[in-house]
Formats: sequence, structure tokens, C-alpha cells
Amino acid sequence: MKIIKTTKPVLADELQHFLNEELNPLFQEQRRAEISFNIVNNNGAIEITNPELYDGFLFRIEIQGTEMHVIKSEHYTDDVNVLTLEDILNNLFLEYPGRKKIKNIEDAS
Repeated sequence: MKIIKTTKPVLADELQHFLNEELNPLFQEQRRAEISFNIVNNNGAIEITNPELYDGFLFRIEIQGTEMHVIKSEHYTDDVNVLTLEDILNNLFLEYPGRKKIKNIEDAS
């Protein structure tokens, strides 16, 4: 799990909207594949899924005030699509909530 601490609270609806606009086009461009992911708000946690290819979520972002807990599914750690998603997400987090609004990023288990 990765914990991103921010200077102000992150709103789940805003994060979902941002990821819905940005994630799939970036993934398709980077992987040159017509694979799309569902990005849903599940009780305040953002889940990234593709039920056609994977069981369960690939990433789950739990928002706890000024912290985002980014959980990667343990079932697909070496999958090329998941590794590509992880790289894109890491870059997108510098845009939303934004580099200046991130206090620190830590890996936790």
C-alpha cells in the first residue's frame, strides 16, 4: 500500500471524475491496447476494475481526510497492465491532488 499525505482533504467524487477523464486515454496510448477500466466510487473509495479481464479490483484508493491509501491487488502484481496502470497513477497523483499539495508519499505494508 502507498500512502499519499496531502495538505488538504481529497474528495472522492473529484478524484473519480479526474481519473475517469485521464486514466483510460493514457493507458491506451501507453500500452497501444483497446483496454478500458471502470473507475467507480464504492462507498467513498475509488476502485479501478476491469471485470472482463480481472476478478475484483486492481487498485483501490481509500480516502481518509488528508490521506489517500492506494492499495494494489495482490493477485496481479506482475501483470503488465497493472504495472502500466501503477506507473500512470503515480504520475497522475502529481496532477491531482497536485505536487504542491502532497506532503509526502510513503510505502506501507
